[in-house]
Amino acid sequence: MAAKTFSSHAAHRSAEGANRFFILYFQGVTDMSTKPAIAQAAQAARPLQTVYPILFAVSLVHLLNDTIQAVVPAIFPILKDSLALTFTQIGLISFTINATASVLQPLIGLYTDARPKPYLLPIGMLFTLFGVAALSIAPSFWIVLLSVMLIGIGSAVFHPESSRVSYLAAGPKKGLAQSIFQFGGNIGQALAPVMAALLFVRLGQHGAIWFTIAAGAAILIQYYVAGWYGKQLAYSQVKRKSAAAKPAVTSGLSKTRVAFAITILMLLVFSKNVYVAGITNYYSFFVIDHFGLSIQQAQMVLFAFLAANVLGLVFGGMLADRYGRRNLIWFSILGTAPFALLLPYANLAFSIILLICAGFILASAFSIILVYAHELLPGKVGMVSGIFFGLAFGLGGIGAAVLGNLADATSIGFVMKCCSYLPLLGLLTVLLPSDRKLREASASAPQS
Repeated sequence: MAAKTFSSHAAHRSAEGANRFFILYFQGVTDMSTKPAIAQAAQAARPLQTVYPILFAVSLVHLLNDTIQAVVPAIFPILKDSLALTFTQIGLISFTINATASVLQPLIGLYTDARPKPYLLPIGMLFTLFGVAALSIAPSFWIVLLSVMLIGIGSAVFHPESSRVSYLAAGPKKGLAQSIFQFGGNIGQALAPVMAALLFVRLGQHGAIWFTIAAGAAILIQYYVAGWYGKQLAYSQVKRKSAAAKPAVTSGLSKTRVAFAITILMLLVFSKNVYVAGITNYYSFFVIDHFGLSIQQAQMVLFAFLAANVLGLVFGGMLADRYGRRNLIWFSILGTAPFALLLPYANLAFSIILLICAGFILASAFSIILVYAHELLPGKVGMVSGIFFGLAFGLGGIGAAVLGNLADATSIGFVMKCCSYLPLLGLLTVLLPSDRKLREASASAPQS
């Protein structure tokens, strides 16, 4: 009887504590008297299983966000004609959107690791909404730069925070969760050239105004995600408050080994993202010049590469949890090399086949690299996500700018030949600790 009474009393206190937590959380009260409520609310909020509705929600917003962002390079041929831009100016536009996201994402990730802000998610999409609206009416190169900068700010807020949401909702399936999250982004990137072919070729630059609808939908979904995310902050707060009393979570590797592994991962991101920047920004110009295709036809060829990315990402995420992170990183980047090396010399039909193969194999590289980095630096999801998303955007932007300048100085064909060697950097994967060694190191880490 006493046990039953105690159980009833504990259940009542748990519900009461959860209510107190959410009231106190939004009021910003952090005194000692709130700790029992925080602990009880955290236990109730903690996701023990993979939360698929949230994963699909952030994946859908990733689709909308990356569709808008990928529209920028997709309409380069149209902007080049309507605003009389040079390849160097096109490279600078790409550099601006990517550099903005690159600089801000690590800072936002680092800040929100310590002070998570769920409602930054819809606020970030407001910047994207304003940016795409401005892009649709931009009368000059400089206004285009300002427009894409706003879109870059929106992405800088979206990626580290949404990556944290997907991490929290992953449960035990970290590789699959990150792939679901990336799946939406890859679909968005794949849709961009189709939009350019069907929409922008007919309506021109002003067609970008239709993407304000996508940004508005993303804002509404982000409000839903932010509500769920706010509940999970209870668990995160308890974890931080008890960090001094509990052993720090580490990978078990020395700081030197972790720093070396992170450096290798960054070089692999360089290989992947600069190659993708070369394809997405300039391959349409290559097939127009080399094979005499129209803008619409060139965009559909690019769509083949991006659609293959989507399919490859689904398979890669499932295989990574089963066969290991390092094995998939090795296969994703180095496995692309034979197809990339042949691409500049192939005829049109064979080029499309090579593009599809390269896109399919390369697809899962970034999501698996990100999960691997989370395991190297546990407990720093926001910072790691911000750094790697920022690095991906920054390298893509720098690569696009350099390649654009190189194209003006030489030719688009020469740029494609230079890009073809980048996947060979996948050989560096051999220097990463295996999944087994990483698990053993983590298990044997000193408890201090």
